[in-house]
Amino acid sequence: MTDTPDSTNGTDSTDSTDSTNGAAEPARAGSAPSRRSLIGWGGAGLALGAAAAGGGVAMTRVGNDVDPAGADTGAAVPFHGPHQAGIATAVQDRLHFAAFDVKTDDRDEFVQLLKDWTRAAARMTAGHTVGEGAYGGLAEAPPDDTGEALGLKPSRLTLTIGFGPSLFGKFDLADRRPEALVELPAFSGDNLDKARSDGDLCIQACADDPQVAVHAIRNLARIGFGKVAIRWSQLGFGKTSSTTPDAQTPRNLMGFKDGTRNIAGTETARLRKFVWADEKDNGPDSTWMNGGSYLVARRIRMNIETWDRTPLQEQEDIFGRDKGEGAPVGKAKEHDKPFLKAMKPDAHVRLAHPDSNDGVTILRRGYSFTDGTDGLGRLEAGLFFLAYQRDVREGFIPLQRNLSRSDALNEYIQHVSSAVFAVPPGVRDKDDWWGRALFSKEA
Repeated sequence: MTDTPDSTNGTDSTDSTDSTNGAAEPARAGSAPSRRSLIGWGGAGLALGAAAAGGGVAMTRVGNDVDPAGADTGAAVPFHGPHQAGIATAVQDRLHFAAFDVKTDDRDEFVQLLKDWTRAAARMTAGHTVGEGAYGGLAEAPPDDTGEALGLKPSRLTLTIGFGPSLFGKFDLADRRPEALVELPAFSGDNLDKARSDGDLCIQACADDPQVAVHAIRNLARIGFGKVAIRWSQLGFGKTSSTTPDAQTPRNLMGFKDGTRNIAGTETARLRKFVWADEKDNGPDSTWMNGGSYLVARRIRMNIETWDRTPLQEQEDIFGRDKGEGAPVGKAKEHDKPFLKAMKPDAHVRLAHPDSNDGVTILRRGYSFTDGTDGLGRLEAGLFFLAYQRDVREGFIPLQRNLSRSDALNEYIQHVSSAVFAVPPGVRDKDDWWGRALFSKEA
C-alpha cells in the first residue's frame, strides 16, 4: 500500500484545477420516441432525447471554479475541460470502477461507442437521465435509462476514461501507444489475480451517492453491450485520500490517516510537474495524450485480523505516525514536516516519502473496500489504490519497488490485482468525445 505522505491531500471544493468543465448539452423538449427506442443503444447514433426525468442541478460558480458548497448540495461537476474531471477534482465519498474488454473488431463501431459514451457521461454528470429517459417511451421497448437514479442529485458524479496497453493491439493503434504506457513489472510479494487485472479500457465513476456511481457504470455497460464487456469491477467507500488542502485527512481500514500530503487540486504547478503528461512523456506519435495522465489501479488486500491483534506501538512504528493525531514520529501535528531518520528504517512513511525516492510524487484517489468474507471467516477488505502521474516509469514503478523490498507494512497487506491506463485529456466541448485525438488520424 503506497502511502506517499508527500503526495498531498485536500478538501471538498469541486474541481478546482485549471479544468473548466461544462454542463451537458440541452435536452430536446417534447421529442417523439425514435427508432432507437426500439433497438436500445446499439444503433448507429445516440440521440440525447427529451428533457431528463431526473432533472438538472445548476452549478454555482465562484470565478472559473465550482463553488465548494457544491460538496454539500449535491451539485454537478462540469464535464468539459482541458483535463478529465475525476483526477484533481475534490475526491468524492464513493467509487464504482470498471475495467472493460473490447469485443468488437469494427473500428467504426468502437469509435461510435466512444461518442455515445461521451454524450451519456455528459448527461449523467449533469444530473440528467440517459437518452430519452427511464419512462415515457414506447412500452414495447426497454427504456434508455435504467432509472435507479431518478430524483437523485448529481452528487458530484465524475466519469473518467482510461485506455489500457492491450487496446493498442487493436484497431491499428500500435504506433499511437504512448511511450509512458508501459506494462507494470512484477513486484515482490504480488499475488495478482489475472481475472481481476488489466483491461482494454476503464471507467472510474466517483460520486457522493453510491447509487449515482453504480447507475453510471450500469448504463455505460448497457450502451456498450456487444461491443465491450466488463472484465472486472470494484466498489469503494470511505475515500483514503483527498485533493483539497483543508479537509480532515481520511483514515484507511487500519485506522491510520492515509496520504497526508497528497497533491491538492489547486496546486497548478505541482499538477503540471507530477500529474499532467506532455510530449516528453508521450513521444512525438502520441501527442493525443498531452494534458492527460497515467493511472495505476491496485487492489490491496489487508490482513485485517492479524493487524487487529498487533500492539498499538508496533502499528505506529510500522506507519511512522501516531494513530490519534497522525503526527510523524517525534512531531506534534499531522502536517508537521516528518523527520525521517527518527522513524524505523522500514517504516511506511519513511520509505514512501519523496525524499526517500528521488522526489517521486503521485496524486492518490484511493478508496477502502469490503467484499464480504473469504470463506474462512476473514474479511475480504482493504484499499483500492488509484494513483495518477505523468509517467509511471518515474512515478509508481520506482516507488513501489522501494516499498515492496522492505516496507514493514508488507506483512499485513498483499497486492492482488493490478492495471495501468492512459487517461486522455478532457472533452473540450459538446462536439468533442473521449479518445477523439487518438483516433483522429483515421477517424
